[in-house]
Amino acid sequence: MILAAAQTKPKRGDISANLLNHYQLIELAAQNGANLIAFPELSITGYERENAAPLAFTKDDYRIDHLKELAVKNNIIIIAGAPIQVENEMFIGEFVISPDNSVSIYTKQFLHEGEDEFFQSSFNYNPIITIENQKISFAICADIDNPKHPENAKNRESDIYIASIFFSPNGIPNAYRDLQNYAEKHKMNVLMSNFSGESWGSPSAGQSAFWNNKGELIGQMNDSDSGLLLVENKNDTWTNKIIIS
Repeated sequence: MILAAAQTKPKRGDISANLLNHYQLIELAAQNGANLIAFPELSITGYERENAAPLAFTKDDYRIDHLKELAVKNNIIIIAGAPIQVENEMFIGEFVISPDNSVSIYTKQFLHEGEDEFFQSSFNYNPIITIENQKISFAICADIDNPKHPENAKNRESDIYIASIFFSPNGIPNAYRDLQNYAEKHKMNVLMSNFSGESWGSPSAGQSAFWNNKGELIGQMNDSDSGLLLVENKNDTWTNKIIIS
């Protein structure tokens, strides 16, 4: 199994440019044998609150059609974030796009302070997917601040916990501490994807990373590069490779 965390520098509100970057990184991940690629929080739009409504996607939005095509062509699962509107409710969400052309969505369950003015939280969209008999569950940013979230993932027998985040340089030490702790405590492998460029007018910390289910840090990117952190499991041993794009 090979998993990829994409570390990106979003262009604020520029969906076309951000999607093009997604396409390039997905192809790069596929060329390196990845079964799954995860992008940061709200990766398609960049992190937004006030401007989320005009940028919002629907569950079956035509703008993810090419992502679906890439998932099928490359036999890869794609986790890409966007504001997602379902009926009259707006969520911080992500599309879970599978090689069988199916799409499910995950919605952020625990909102950061101030996000509730623009978004709803929901526990209704919480898929689990399986790769090589490994159950995979998802988290978005402030979800990882609440210990109940990874605990619920473990209660659902998750083997791999994938966190798509937008954490600042000030916040990233706490993210590292918590994710390492969750990996060790719940015996889950943890993959984290963060922006490396500015988003919402604020710096992001990069340092996308992976911890094995013993809580050992297997690989991490730096705070400034864009590209991929690839981790591969062979005979229960994880190794990593970083590709700068």
